[in-house]
Amino acid sequence: RMDGPRSDVGRWRGGPLQPSATPSPEPEPEPEPDRGSRSRGGRGRSFWARCCGCCSCRNAADDDWGREPSGSRDRGSSSRGGRPDSRGGGVNAAGDGTIREGMLVVTGVDLLSSRSDQNRREHHTDEFEYEELIVRRGQPFHLVLFLSRPYESSDRIALELQIGNNPEVGKGTHVIIPVGKGNSGGWKAQVTKASGQTLNLRVHSPASAIIGKFQFTVRTRTEAGEFQLPFDPRNEIYILFNPWCPEDIVYVDHEDWRQEYVLNESGRIYYGTEAQIGERTWNYGQFDHGVLDACLYILDRRGMPYGGRGDPVSVSRVISAMVNSLDDNGVLIGNWSGDYSRGTNPSAWVGSVEILLSYLRTGYSVPYGQCWVFAGVTTTVLRCLGLATRTVTNFNSAHDTDTSLTMDIYFDENMKPLEHLNRDSVWNFHVWNDCWMKRPDLPSGFDGWQVVDATPQETSSGIFCCGPCSVESVKNGLVYMKYDTPFIFAEVNSDKVYWQRQDDGSFKIVYVEEKAIGTLIVTKAVRSHMREDITHIYKHPEGSDAERKAVEMAAAHGSKPNVYDSRDSAEDVAMQVEAQDAVMGQDLTVSVVLTNRSSSRRTVKLHLYLSVTFYTGVTGSIFKESKKEVVLAAGSSDSVVMPVAYKEYRPHLVDQGAMLLNVSGHVKESGQVLAKQHTFRVRTPDLSLTLLGAAVVGQECEVQIVFRNPLPITLTNVVFRLEGSGLQRPKILNVGDIGGNETVTLRQTFVPVRPGPRQLIASDSPQLSQVHGVIQVDVAPASGGRGFLHAGGDSYSGETIPMTSRGEA
Repeated sequence: RMDGPRSDVGRWRGGPLQPSATPSPEPEPEPEPDRGSRSRGGRGRSFWARCCGCCSCRNAADDDWGREPSGSRDRGSSSRGGRPDSRGGGVNAAGDGTIREGMLVVTGVDLLSSRSDQNRREHHTDEFEYEELIVRRGQPFHLVLFLSRPYESSDRIALELQIGNNPEVGKGTHVIIPVGKGNSGGWKAQVTKASGQTLNLRVHSPASAIIGKFQFTVRTRTEAGEFQLPFDPRNEIYILFNPWCPEDIVYVDHEDWRQEYVLNESGRIYYGTEAQIGERTWNYGQFDHGVLDACLYILDRRGMPYGGRGDPVSVSRVISAMVNSLDDNGVLIGNWSGDYSRGTNPSAWVGSVEILLSYLRTGYSVPYGQCWVFAGVTTTVLRCLGLATRTVTNFNSAHDTDTSLTMDIYFDENMKPLEHLNRDSVWNFHVWNDCWMKRPDLPSGFDGWQVVDATPQETSSGIFCCGPCSVESVKNGLVYMKYDTPFIFAEVNSDKVYWQRQDDGSFKIVYVEEKAIGTLIVTKAVRSHMREDITHIYKHPEGSDAERKAVEMAAAHGSKPNVYDSRDSAEDVAMQVEAQDAVMGQDLTVSVVLTNRSSSRRTVKLHLYLSVTFYTGVTGSIFKESKKEVVLAAGSSDSVVMPVAYKEYRPHLVDQGAMLLNVSGHVKESGQVLAKQHTFRVRTPDLSLTLLGAAVVGQECEVQIVFRNPLPITLTNVVFRLEGSGLQRPKILNVGDIGGNETVTLRQTFVPVRPGPRQLIASDSPQLSQVHGVIQVDVAPASGGRGFLHAGGDSYSGETIPMTSRGEA
């Protein structure tokens, strides 16, 4: 951890909530402020003098509101989940506490916060499983005040919102809104209807408002005196970013994009290799009960100043730092060791909800995550806060460790890899996020999609965070643009440079592979379960003048600016590597196809080295190799085949079931050097889910899960995970042992709590990675209307599920 002052927006010292070395078991409560000392924003002037110029001339006797009664800011949860009594409740007079005749007393407030009310529907927050008011900034909302007498034109009313430990008007954390007048911060409140002792108001927040959970109260002033409604936790208001508001810098001008990237609660995450793409459904669950509080708690735990929480650039950068646990005891502990005995195998997670609720409940980082888990949780958090966000997979993603902006691979004199020198790595795939916003901190032309990467790989300004980085700057090699553009550029568009050790111990470039990095960049398509290729927004077409210009411009700013000066150009023998598509437990073959594009005979000495690899590019020892000499007639092709039996690769397999084939060769006649790395994987089976009967809100429904063990060995202590937003809170099912090649069937019940199309997702762990299944469940409303059920509570765990059947395949 850096001890000096920080200048980047990813960290702050001296913020309102600095975490301790050991996380606190619960979110830290905010201390009660001293209402009697609340003069710092107004230099001793009264509330009305500060908020309303016409009220500044008053008698000295009326000059102060006095101290807020004890307990009026109680943040307890006694009435969470219900609407406040519209006409009852305690009242509080300023000063001596006496209610005098003629005073305007607010006897109750209705924030119209129910999920079926106008506010929640108009603000696209009706899916949140909360009863509090949740609105988006830059858009009006409505509320009703219940008064002790009819409202008169001479009455003065002000609404007040506060957030943070020490709310200040100048920082936007203490908002005072005189009814009928605007304030300097862009807030407005107007009377829309006055009927008897009821007053209807329309409140408008600025498009730059701070996001978070605000406390709300009402103050009144008449000739008879002043009154303040006590703070009530039932009247807290959540304010979010607003991609529907053209004035908000997170505005998205496509309704289908907003439906997909803000409101969709599930998505697809892609993994594997470019030639063998796997996909899994992820339950983002951004509207599940408790998730919004968890997202705001993340900002609190980092100590982010409340006054900066209206800036999506700052918020997204903090989230990229806090979703991983390094530096700051953030949400997830990364683990790529293969040993997950002290936590959850990253492949077993099927969604973000259980992870975020555990962090909120305990304050401790959750074990364990890898890139797709970090990205899935980041999508949940940013969508929950109102930022249009998508999960992106980059195949053949480079990890540049020396800022050369090239991937450097070193070989000995015989072209055998020198793994102790290969610090750079190429991940089979890497998953990060795009979020949409304007970038007022950059020159024009860099608005739109911004990369945010929460996987801890390299530090940024001394801390493990990455982004937001304009995709446009990545595309054009403008690596001097903030934030972290050099690292992201290298991930998608660097060249792979092969260095061979010479007789004198020096290294020489023998081959540059220009199309090996960022070969395919994908995300889930809008309003579809199909895959969308978005490579073109990250890079110009491979080999085009614009793409080569971007690469060379970026490399010129790297640590090896002259790397391209010593390239050899004789390349008349082409090489292609192919791997058979195989399921875990089967034998497979890999082949190398050589093509002689010259008009003369060519003799190629070929070396093949096969090892297992983690998806991060870290390789194990070589477990099989082959050497061949191939003679190619002019214009002809030939192939070299390497068979690989299950018994050969089984003892060496690691997570993801991936293997790396290093191929190198030397052309005798021309001196051409051939080099290529090819990654492939053995697939794992899917879980089969079948819905048994119709799904209706509030009624029990049953799903059947079928799984076949593809291996000839027993899988022990098998655990299934089951969840789906609006359907099933995260649930752990202990299945037990499954014999070799055995098929098991089990049934599980759930009770839907929200209507509409939903995704129910299941996964299997711990001995097979990436085993999962999904089914779409169309939930009908409960009889009598649309209806929601309360879905509070934590996940189930440790339930042992009896099998309905077992059998050999």
